Amino acid sequence: MSHWSDTLPVPSGQRRDQVPRDHSIYPQLLEITLHLRQAMREHFVQLTSRQGLSLEERKHTQAIREKEALLSCLICRMINLLQSEAASDLELQVPLPSEDSRGDVRYGERAQLSGQPDPVPQLSDCEAAFVSRDLSNRGIDISVFYQSSFQDYNAYQKDKYHKDKNTLGFINLGTSENKLCMDLMTERLQERDMNCIEDALLQYPDWRGQPFLREEVARFLTYYCRAPTQLDPENVVVLNGCCSVFSALAMVLCDPGEAFLVPAPFYGGFAFSSRLYAKVELIPVYLESEVTVTNTQPFQLTVDKLEEALLEARFEGKKVRGLVLINPQNPVGDIYSPDSLMKYLEFAKRYNLHVIIDEIYMLSVFDESITFHSVLSMKSLPDRNRTHVIWGTSKDFGISGFRFGALYTHNKEVVSAVSAFGYLHSISGIAQHKLCQLLQNTEWIDKVYLPTNCYRLREAHKYITAKLKALEIPFHNSSSGLYVWINLKKYLDPCTFEEERLLYCRFLDNKLLLSRGKAYMCKEPGWFCLIFADELPRLKLAMRRFCDVLEEQKEAWIVKQLEDAMRE
Repeated sequence: MSHWSDTLPVPSGQRRDQVPRDHSIYPQLLEITLHLRQAMREHFVQLTSRQGLSLEERKHTQAIREKEALLSCLICRMINLLQSEAASDLELQVPLPSEDSRGDVRYGERAQLSGQPDPVPQLSDCEAAFVSRDLSNRGIDISVFYQSSFQDYNAYQKDKYHKDKNTLGFINLGTSENKLCMDLMTERLQERDMNCIEDALLQYPDWRGQPFLREEVARFLTYYCRAPTQLDPENVVVLNGCCSVFSALAMVLCDPGEAFLVPAPFYGGFAFSSRLYAKVELIPVYLESEVTVTNTQPFQLTVDKLEEALLEARFEGKKVRGLVLINPQNPVGDIYSPDSLMKYLEFAKRYNLHVIIDEIYMLSVFDESITFHSVLSMKSLPDRNRTHVIWGTSKDFGISGFRFGALYTHNKEVVSAVSAFGYLHSISGIAQHKLCQLLQNTEWIDKVYLPTNCYRLREAHKYITAKLKALEIPFHNSSSGLYVWINLKKYLDPCTFEEERLLYCRFLDNKLLLSRGKAYMCKEPGWFCLIFADELPRLKLAMRRFCDVLEEQKEAWIVKQLEDAMRE
């Protein structure tokens, strides 16, 4: 985004910083723009303040509010440009947004000061970023991107449900966390071998991760991924989370503006991670839910679809550097067969693409009849120098707060480049010690943790899918992960992404956080991701709130039909 003054014409032979400017006009323009924004807001308040609206009128009101938000952001851009010029003539203090008890941003009351311009209205976080005099253009983009990505999650963090302290708080079935074995993990992490304070753990670590942890990660992956030979600790890099690893890979494998192919729907955190630092585009390879002659399974990934997406991207002038796979898949929950994996890897080699495979759910397969096959179990890889595996403990062990993610790659150049990010994204020495102790106790993992975790996942999945069947809500049946991919298309009229967003907002109004399909780049509106890896009492309460929203949706339809009939 260029500064407005950068676009002004400069007389021949004169430098830009020598161009005389009359600064007095900027405060006047800024004051007019502020008055314009206040008048616009008052107008929109009048348009949207009616009570007892019908479903159609509510939709119209929502459209008005979206127009207001768009115009507000545009005006804020104007204010940002004018304010930088007016700063020396007009001192403006931009108040921070105020929040009511529900976390909603409210605009301040308009003050009546005789002979004075109206004070600057209180701004949303998004608008505050646009009028910032402190952030760079890049900083503004990051701030707006962060607020748009995490505003609902942040509202949940401020108002979490608690069975005793906050029974009306948000229940989060939208963030993929495993809360089923907190008792086991708490007990294990309090055992004597976990408590170690040594000088080395209190000092700066090896940026790749402490050698003892990398050795244990290599042993752990060799054992649980069924690798044909012992994996090399020198091929391991440890950072604070799998998204940090993915972001680092995006940085070292791509230049800004280049791209990865990703089968969609896919985990939305990758879009944030690839854009924040690396400015790498994720090109969705769209998968359909309908079974057809060519699509023999719902959300089936084929090499033909990969080639079609790749060739289309190249036709548009985009440079694709790699393919991203999640196995088991998130949010669909499918597990790739060894034959399918090999086909995808061969496709990547044919087009000189890197392959990043995220296997963070590899131990969260709760159907005992299904076997997960890691890419590290393959005796030979089509292009092992361009195959990179990510794994972490957040999902399988339910300790996302530890912030641990590991990369395994045979490519020494990638290892070296990603290791540099340990300077910014390393894990504390104390946490690395605890992780090492946790991973090396395979007897406890095999005999206690994994059987219990799989049983509880299976029971929670059984409960949630029985509820969905009783409500006649279709879902994609899977045998892994912490989530179920549900189809709420019948509650959308019409079936659009706008209606999907409105339904998502109704869940939020009922203090229930879900993830909607648009956040996963799903091609079809109406899909939602529902996390079931939670304790049963909270899960039951969440489903009551879920049902309440759907009942309200049905009642609104009935009212609309009656209103339509009366008009006829």
